[in-house]
Amino acid sequence: MTLLAALGVALLAACEAPTPEPDLTPVRFTDVTATCGLDFRMYSGSQVKNYIIEAKGGGGAFFDYDGDGWLDIYLVNGSRLAGYPDSAQAPTNALYRNMGDGTFADYTHAAGVGDAGWGMGCAVADYDRDGDLDLYVTNYGPNVLYRNEGNGQFRDVGKIAGVDLAGWSTGATFGDYDLDGDLDLYVAQYLHFAPERVPPRGGMWKGVLVFAGPLGLAGAQDALYRNEGDGTFGHVTRQAHVERAEPTYGLGALFCDYDRDGDPDLYVANDSAPNFLYRNEGDTFREIGVAAGAALSAAGVAQAGMGIAYGDYDRDGFGDFLVTHFEDDYNALYRNRRDGTFAVVSAAAGLAEPSLPHLSFGTCFIDYDNDQDQDLFVANGHVYPQMRHLNPDEYAEPNQLFANQGPTRAYRFAEVAAGDLSQPAVSRGAAKGDYDNDGDVDLLVFNLDGPPQLLRNDGGNQRNWLSLRLVGRGLGAKVAVSSGGVEQIAEVVSGGSFLAHSDERVHFGLGANATADWIEIHWPSGRVQRLEDVAANQFLGVEEPGR
Repeated sequence: MTLLAALGVALLAACEAPTPEPDLTPVRFTDVTATCGLDFRMYSGSQVKNYIIEAKGGGGAFFDYDGDGWLDIYLVNGSRLAGYPDSAQAPTNALYRNMGDGTFADYTHAAGVGDAGWGMGCAVADYDRDGDLDLYVTNYGPNVLYRNEGNGQFRDVGKIAGVDLAGWSTGATFGDYDLDGDLDLYVAQYLHFAPERVPPRGGMWKGVLVFAGPLGLAGAQDALYRNEGDGTFGHVTRQAHVERAEPTYGLGALFCDYDRDGDPDLYVANDSAPNFLYRNEGDTFREIGVAAGAALSAAGVAQAGMGIAYGDYDRDGFGDFLVTHFEDDYNALYRNRRDGTFAVVSAAAGLAEPSLPHLSFGTCFIDYDNDQDQDLFVANGHVYPQMRHLNPDEYAEPNQLFANQGPTRAYRFAEVAAGDLSQPAVSRGAAKGDYDNDGDVDLLVFNLDGPPQLLRNDGGNQRNWLSLRLVGRGLGAKVAVSSGGVEQIAEVVSGGSFLAHSDERVHFGLGANATADWIEIHWPSGRVQRLEDVAANQFLGVEEPGR
């Protein structure tokens, strides 16, 4: 079955029967942060968290900035306030280069990317089409666009390019919404916020004094920038119909073609307000989140949208959304009905009850065991340190991994233990990528007021796999792989999770199959490329034909 045929038809369960395979050792994630050279600590204001600004942040990226085939790591820092040791020394963001031997070295100064603003997150893309990856950093304060110079160094061109948006920016995503061949940029914003205008610890939660917001504070307007193709961007928020009369509290943002009509749509997770689903209608968008069923809970109530996972968890050819939320509420799994609408299926998929005790942020679909279906990772951590007075385990929380049980169990998820992954932390963003190039996908978790966690996947490569790097206009491409009668599809995106960016290589688990029967790539240009009988267990670079 071709990709085009699969778009409107669910795969038959009979075609998805797993190939028999030998007994496998359980997969374990090992925390290698302390031994791999990631000597970094994230700071976010005071430890008391008097203000909401101090509880957010915690983003970063897996990306290959120097083009050597190994994933490097960018870590976004916050800022210190009075009360921290060495408060006069401003923390900065950091870039760690992958040395190819399991270790990382600090290249922040050499690369020129040590922004000292109050950082939130980042997004990565080749916005200037020169063949290397550039970096956009969102801040509480002016944002930064680092152009990759191709020689191991970056240059801040945010002001020149017109994207040094001030205020409080959060999630960012690149995508070619107007299909003109260059990448545009969407930036979510959270609040119009100044500490002097908000009383410290002016809110209540479960009878405890905590910081105030976001409800009761003014939301900020998101921004859409059109790439003009000359190194600059035009602010087209109003022209493209994504300006809101009453701005809400934007946190997550992702360009993705959810309706498979060939142009990138836009999904935005909003805190304490309905999510936005902007359907692309050419040069403009139309917001249809509520009508499409992707904005609210199953009961029709707005939730506290934080992070976004996007992937085809039920293997029907269409991407689904998972949006993370506050404690005492469930993470919302929006199943794509393939007709432009979504159904909230958190309970049916086994994800509602396990998420209720947790406050969740970063998230991603990940085939951690290479068994040909998308599992799910969720990073957890509370926002109120004062909750420790009610329960010592209430602030730092364990992260969660959910195994997809496949078609025979209606694609339900089951929470699984996997080594160091569940160590309690105050986690925020999360990114996925095979940093050690061993054929299984690792995790990078960004933690508030502490070091990150680099979680090495040990044992996921016992099954076969295939990783594709698209050369050309790869962002926005859809890739389908058929192996052993099972079809999978993935879309190359920028941003997502919570304030984070994951490896742009497209990873497929192939189970017990030693080959992919065929691979079909739908490039954003409209070109379709097909490869057949591709051997498993390799990193394959695929160049767009005729570019």
